[in-house]
Amino acid sequence: MKKSILFSIVIIILCLNSIICQENNFIKNSFKVSGNCEMCKSKIEKAANSIEGVKYAKWNMVTQKMTVKYITDKTTVSLIQESIANVGYDTGTYKAKDETYNNLHHCCKYKRD
Repeated sequence: MKKSILFSIVIIILCLNSIICQENNFIKNSFKVSGNCEMCKSKIEKAANSIEGVKYAKWNMVTQKMTVKYITDKTTVSLIQESIANVGYDTGTYKAKDETYNNLHHCCKYKRD
C-alpha cells in the first residue's frame, strides 16, 4: 500500500515537472498585422492559432498589433506570420499575395504600403 502511494506521488511530481518545463519553452511575441474589422480579426487569429505550438493569438484591431504565445520547439514567429499572410493580411515580415489580398471581402481591404 505504501509503495502504491509513493509510486503515485512520484508520477504526479514527474507530470507536474513536465508541465512546468514545457511552460518554460513558451515565448510571447508581438508584431504588426494589417486589417480592418471583426472579420479580419477572426481570420487573422484563426490563421495563427492553426499553427501547431501556438498557445494563443490575439489581434488588436485598433493598434494593428498581434500578440502570440507559442512553443519555441514547435514553431517560430516567422511561420506564424507566413500563415497570416497566406490568408491575405500583411505582417511586419510577410506581404500577402496580391491575388489573396484582392479576394478579401471589401470591408477587409486595408491600405497597403
